[in-house]
Amino acid sequence: MAQTAPLYEFRGVWVATVENIDWPSKKGLSVEEQKAEFIRLLDMHQHNGMNAIIMQIRPAGDAFYPSPYEPWSEYLTGVQGLAPSPFYDPLAFMIEETHKRGMEFHAWLNPYRAVFNIHRSSIAPSHLSKIHPEWFLTYGDKKYFNPGLPQVRAHVAKVVKDLVTRYDVDAIHLDDYFYPYRIPGREFPDEKTYRKYGTGLSKADWRRSNCDSIIKLLYETIRANNPRVKFGISPFGVWRNIDKDPMGSNTRAGQTNYDDLYADILLWLQKGWIDYVVPQLYWERGHKLCDYDTLLDWWSDHTYGKQLYIGHAIYRAGTNAAWRNKNELPDQIKNLRSYTTTQGSAYFSSIDLEKNINGWADSLRLNYYALPALIPPMKWIDSIPPVKPTIEKLKNNSFQILYSGKEKIKGFAVFDLPPNISEKKEYATLIKILVADTKINFDRNKTIAGPDDRIFISSIDLNNNISEWVEVK
Repeated sequence: MAQTAPLYEFRGVWVATVENIDWPSKKGLSVEEQKAEFIRLLDMHQHNGMNAIIMQIRPAGDAFYPSPYEPWSEYLTGVQGLAPSPFYDPLAFMIEETHKRGMEFHAWLNPYRAVFNIHRSSIAPSHLSKIHPEWFLTYGDKKYFNPGLPQVRAHVAKVVKDLVTRYDVDAIHLDDYFYPYRIPGREFPDEKTYRKYGTGLSKADWRRSNCDSIIKLLYETIRANNPRVKFGISPFGVWRNIDKDPMGSNTRAGQTNYDDLYADILLWLQKGWIDYVVPQLYWERGHKLCDYDTLLDWWSDHTYGKQLYIGHAIYRAGTNAAWRNKNELPDQIKNLRSYTTTQGSAYFSSIDLEKNINGWADSLRLNYYALPALIPPMKWIDSIPPVKPTIEKLKNNSFQILYSGKEKIKGFAVFDLPPNISEKKEYATLIKILVADTKINFDRNKTIAGPDDRIFISSIDLNNNISEWVEVK
C-alpha cells in the first residue's frame, strides 16, 4: 500500500491575536480562562491533524511575553503595558503546550505596524511611539514604524534576537504587511526620509531596498543566535502581474507585493534569506483576476529550492457561491499535493476551523489529515538524522522504545508496512507520532495496523529528520 497521505506535509494554522480574532477571545480574561482557551484551541487543531501553530505574538509594537523592549499587548489584559495577574509568561506557556502535542510553534510578528487604530488603541507610556515619536508615520487610521530608518530595522532585529535567544520557538514568521496597502488618493508620508536616505534610487526602489535590508538583517540575526530556527514569510498572493513583468503571474491583482507593498519576495528566496514562503492564495479556483490554480502553478515554479506552503482562506467559507462549494478547499488541497515543489498548507484562521463551515474541519480530520505527517526537514539547516531507537519487548504486544542519542528529539515515528511488501519507507504509511524525549511505552494493539502488518519505528529530531527505522517484533 502506497502512502495515502504525504509523509512530509506542513499543516499550519494562523492564530491571530490582533483585535482578539482567535485568542484570547476577548480582552481581560482571567489567566486561567486564557490558558483553558488556548489548550482547547490546540486540542482542536491537533484533533484536525495540524502539526504547526503560527502564533501572533507581536501584533503592533507590543508583546505577548515579558519583553525588555516593548509593552504587554492590550489584547491580553485590555490595557497596553499591563502584565497578566497573577503573572505568567503566555509565550512560554503556549510553546510548552504546543510542543507537548508534537506540533511546531512559529512565532508570528508584524514588523512595521505600531498602532492598530490611532483613535481607539490603548497606548502605554512605554510604547516606542511615545519614546521615539520620530520613528513613526501615520497612514490612514494606523501608525507604522518608518521602514526607511536604520534605527527601526535595528530595533526589530533586537526583538527577534531576544525571542530566538530566550524562547524555544521553531520559526520566526512575518506576514504580508510590509509597506501598508495603498489607500486611494493618499501617499505614504515618507518623503522626508527618502530625501535623507534615498541615495539616488527611485522612491519605489528605495522602499524595496528598505524591506530587503530588514529581511537580510533578521535572517542574519536568527542564524547568528539560534541557527535551528526557521525564517518564513507569508506574503500577499501575487508577487507581480504579468503586465508589469514577464516573470509575473497571469493575474490582474489591484495591488501586488513588488509594486505596492515593496516586498520583493522572489529576491529573498533567491538570496536564501528566508527558509519558507506561504503566499496567501485567498482566491477561489476560477477567480477572474487571481485564479488559485494559476497562482499555485506560478509559486510552485518560483521556490528557488526553499519550501512553499499555501495559505488558504478558510475565513471565506460560506461567503459567496464559490466559497459555498464544499469542494473548493478539498480541490485546493488535492491540487497543491500534485506539485513536488509545494510542501503543505496554512489556514487563516483558527476561529474559522472551529466553526467547521462546509464541514471542512471534518474533511481535514477524517480524510486529508486523517493520517499524521512530519513537517518537511530543511536540509540546509540540519541534514543529520538522529540515532535510531532501540526496542525492548515488555509483554504481549507492548514494547518500550528507547532513544540514547546526544541530539534532542521530539519523538518517534511509527510506520505500518503491509505483509509481503519491500522494506522501503515509500511503501509504508506513517500511522502515529509518539511525543517523547528518551523513552515511551508503545502498545501495538492501539494502532490501526493489521495483525499481519509489520511495524517500524524511527527517531524524529527537533528539525524533523528521521533516523533509520527499527522493526517492532
